[in-house]
Amino acid sequence: MDAAAAVIARYSTSFGLACRLLGPRPRPHVRNIYALARVADEVVDGPAVEAGLTAAEAMALLDRLEEECLSAVAQGFSGNLVLHAFARTARECGIGAPLIQPFFASMRADLQVSRHDAASHDAYVYGSAEVIGLMCLHVFVNAGARHPSSPDPDLAEGARRLGAAFQDVNFLRDLHDDRARLGRDYLDLVSPADRAAVLDRIDLDLAAAARVIPLLPADCRRAVTAAHDLFAELASRLRTSSADDGRVRVPDAVKARLAARAMLGFAPRGARA
Repeated sequence: MDAAAAVIARYSTSFGLACRLLGPRPRPHVRNIYALARVADEVVDGPAVEAGLTAAEAMALLDRLEEECLSAVAQGFSGNLVLHAFARTARECGIGAPLIQPFFASMRADLQVSRHDAASHDAYVYGSAEVIGLMCLHVFVNAGARHPSSPDPDLAEGARRLGAAFQDVNFLRDLHDDRARLGRDYLDLVSPADRAAVLDRIDLDLAAAARVIPLLPADCRRAVTAAHDLFAELASRLRTSSADDGRVRVPDAVKARLAARAMLGFAPRGARA
């Protein structure tokens, strides 16, 4: 659990802020999910590349990580502290291979696909983001329960669409870096109209998620509201910026205001739409 918290502290101030708004029941489990995602992401984007690994070597490393992850979930133990923490979460909350394997499939796609079309984009987003939302939903529903159960279908749809919105926002924010540094194009934008269509999709996904967030357990609702509203703010700022303006950010003062609004129990933006 401490290893996962250290990963979050190192990599994500925004996610760390939202995670602190979670109650003590789900908080460590969500950290464990995020830590696994970050470790896998580092294999395809970070230190593995900087260390000089070839794509084939990184692929083999990722394959081993998936095998070790599935084994840890099955056995309840791993010598890798991040995998061990994730396995404890997965076993308690009912997260199995149907969610884990698509995640690793998307991580492998980062080593194989340089330009996505609509179909490969949707498959990638499902594995890289929607299943993470579903994993978190399993935590929200099952953490601390005697036996895990399947989440409500409406909540599952909301979790998927929130994850998709988060990912598409990040694709737009990182468009130039993804192309220049990583040689990847996730959105295949050829005109301003294409960019506007992505933003329209994001708005629809955020609105759909907002409508079901109030149905989440109380100790999860504020954190998810804060994360939703942060990305709604990013989407709004992307609307008024151009693709050449650099990475769009939300000032710390605005982040604090959004977190305070969530803490006070306000519904997410668009919840009544």
